[in-house]
Amino acid sequence: MPFSLYAAVIPPFRQMLGTLAALLDKAETWAAEQGIAETDIIEARLAPDMYPFAYQVKSASVHSIGAIEGVRRGSFSPDRTPPGESFAALRSQLQSTRDAIDAIDAAEMEALIGREMRFVIGDYHADYSAENFLLSFSLPNFYFHVTTAYALLRARGMPIGKLDYLGKLNLVKDE
Repeated sequence: MPFSLYAAVIPPFRQMLGTLAALLDKAETWAAEQGIAETDIIEARLAPDMYPFAYQVKSASVHSIGAIEGVRRGSFSPDRTPPGESFAALRSQLQSTRDAIDAIDAAEMEALIGREMRFVIGDYHADYSAENFLLSFSLPNFYFHVTTAYALLRARGMPIGKLDYLGKLNLVKDE
């Protein structure tokens, strides 16, 4: 079977963005049931010097649709805008991201293969092919931020497990 950039990137993005949306819904319900302030979850960190839960959710968007948009432009830089400050704002951002990912055509993704693009942060830059950028930079970053969001919720005591992280699996036959 020939390599398909679409198959390597889009289904994982869909799966894990769905996971993140479900975790966000569960976090909101759980926080309300436990009497935990929304900001205690939104600002949760595993360590004092790390970015909070809201940033992790935002970064999943940045490293999925933001990365694809960067490849389309030929350049990607980190998004420095502040993350949403409420469950509703994060949910809205995730929904916009999911809608944009769902609108991507397989033929467009395949046409990106071999396209040159540049990652730029400050004075530093690195040149990639589109597929190498998506597979070796954005996809690992995407999983890192989804995993960190999950870990933040677990660390706060939310009763979730591996099946909550895996979400809706990509089966041979969709059910």
